[in-house]
Amino acid sequence: MNDNQVKPIVDEISSWALTDFFLQPNPLRSVIILFLSIVIAFWLSKIVANIIIIIAQKVAVRSDNESNTLKSIKLRQVETYLGVTVAAVRALIVIIVSYIAWRLLSPEGSEQLGGSGAAAIGASAAFIVIGGQTVGTILRDITAGATMIAEQWFKVGDHVKIEPFWDMSGVVERMTLRSTKVRRLSGEVVWIHNQQIAAVHVLPNGVRSMTVNIFVNDKAEGEKLVKSVLSKLPVGPLMLAQPMKLRKIDKWGEDLWLISVDGKTIPGREWLIEQHFVSALMKKNGKTSSKNTIITEDPIVIFDDPETSKRFRRAIRVSKDS
Repeated sequence: MNDNQVKPIVDEISSWALTDFFLQPNPLRSVIILFLSIVIAFWLSKIVANIIIIIAQKVAVRSDNESNTLKSIKLRQVETYLGVTVAAVRALIVIIVSYIAWRLLSPEGSEQLGGSGAAAIGASAAFIVIGGQTVGTILRDITAGATMIAEQWFKVGDHVKIEPFWDMSGVVERMTLRSTKVRRLSGEVVWIHNQQIAAVHVLPNGVRSMTVNIFVNDKAEGEKLVKSVLSKLPVGPLMLAQPMKLRKIDKWGEDLWLISVDGKTIPGREWLIEQHFVSALMKKNGKTSSKNTIITEDPIVIFDDPETSKRFRRAIRVSKDS
């Protein structure tokens, strides 16, 4: 028998061996199927997730550059939904691949392929041991995450304060059905399980709106003093959101005027207005002679968000005669 006659026989035997190996139940076959399932699920989910993340990043850039507030909010909602989609797609791919592997290892699948259910029993036991410790926690996270998304508690890009953690506040960078990623003012990145979130404080537009009321006894000199201090205040993404503005000057009484100054700052930098600005005003005022002191009283600092003022105006029901 020459080589040409032997080769077809060897190929046929090899084909039979491979077929028997994958069709007949054996421990090595089960391990290979499980390993391949894990590898395929991992890489498929990673590739699809990366594609979605790239789209979300482009949406985020467009949202940051959008001047229209309503369009920016809608884009942030889209970014939030894309972030959730990443987790959902990953879970779906894992479920599909796991189902295929289970069919190959299950008694029904094994009968069709000529095997027994020993591998399926082992796989089921492993799932019970591992799943019993993890599935409950994951389901609680997913339920909480789905509820927050459905009720639109917050969006990616919002500044939030999360309870019951007394010092947990920052910008939402990512949200999935299982967890929420927050970047704090200090630069720290914190991941929080959704089931741990009891309540969320969301700051509209991401800034604190504050007003400083200053009483002066000389309108012209008071305006000049205030403007000289305003010109020296720091402005930036982590400081004052925009330059403070002198909003109005009202006649308050005989030889007394009220100067109102508006400012916006990010949460955690309120001291720039409450302390730094007020301190600079009083220091500047103190440099004048005692007889010509311009500021007559300590400045009054209040939170002055327009929407909040509107809501509280409706809530306060005090008649003029009471």
